[in-house]
Amino acid sequence: MLRAPPDSLFPLRHIHKPNSLLRTRTTRFCCKASLITNSDSFEVGRLIGSYGFMNITSSSGSPLGEDTEYSSGDLGRLRVQDVGEGSVKIRLYDGRVSQGPLKGTPVVFKVYPGQRAGGNEADMMAANELNAHLFLQNSSNGICQNLAILVGGFETKTGEQWLAFRNHGKSSAADYAKVMSEKVSRNRAAGVWNKFEQEETIKRRRYFVTKLLQGIMRGLAYMHDHDRLHQSLGPASVILNTITERDAAYLVPRLRDLAFSVDIGYSNLEGGPGLLSEGLWRRASTAGAFTPMEKRAFGISDDIYEAGLLLAYLAFVPFCEAGIMDGLSLQRLLESTFQLDLGATRDYV
Repeated sequence: MLRAPPDSLFPLRHIHKPNSLLRTRTTRFCCKASLITNSDSFEVGRLIGSYGFMNITSSSGSPLGEDTEYSSGDLGRLRVQDVGEGSVKIRLYDGRVSQGPLKGTPVVFKVYPGQRAGGNEADMMAANELNAHLFLQNSSNGICQNLAILVGGFETKTGEQWLAFRNHGKSSAADYAKVMSEKVSRNRAAGVWNKFEQEETIKRRRYFVTKLLQGIMRGLAYMHDHDRLHQSLGPASVILNTITERDAAYLVPRLRDLAFSVDIGYSNLEGGPGLLSEGLWRRASTAGAFTPMEKRAFGISDDIYEAGLLLAYLAFVPFCEAGIMDGLSLQRLLESTFQLDLGATRDYV
């Protein structure tokens, strides 16, 4: 592993460039959470991968947020919608804590580009994700096991924001679904037909998916109970400690990617919308939600809608052959073909 060079890094407190409110709030939370903000306390390992975000400028009546996470294979399937690729590209690195009480703790670094590469949006997303985790981790109810845990972070001279999360696994729910659908394809191509074994496999998969969904809903309910929306919920935003179905008893799903999280506390709703939540509140106004109570209810229902699409994804994709169904095609099928009629969808299936 490579130690992060101290002369090129600054403490995490410099992350808060977008506005003074974020600076004030996060300074208070940093003291309570005791995050590691010294770059010398981390060692950076290999590059794990990268991902980005897409901006859906128009879709046929979709109530989803304008900012949704995508995986590298999704863009080719978006030709029928008006979709733009976001400017912010996230990199992920292996690493560990090298000093202090948490020495040896494995971490995953989430790296936001500096203003030169990602503009102000990257800084706002990093600050928003930091604030959301700090707020949720300082709850008097304790830390929720179904949320990713922020350990610390730092900023480089080039303006990159490095957030360090406990490494509870590198595979996402999207990775799990992909692996399982590929297994289905291989078994069918090989002509494997053992009725008993097939029934046992389906039972294990159902149990795994059920436990996965339970963990997702617990994490989302915890956020809502603490006045936070996720607003970027999808299969890629759920990290898993295992994708082995025989280990389902030990499965702990965790929600990550809180860059678009929204504060729905009544005091915040009475103020002006933040730049990252403008799209949500514009859709709320269009739907007739104007009072703080109405806006809060709309925001929660918007998150629950995304959770419903994720449920549909996990109910279909891991059980299908590879390439037959993906999240975006399933969403279009539900919204356009069946007009959100669950009865008609059930008859079709």
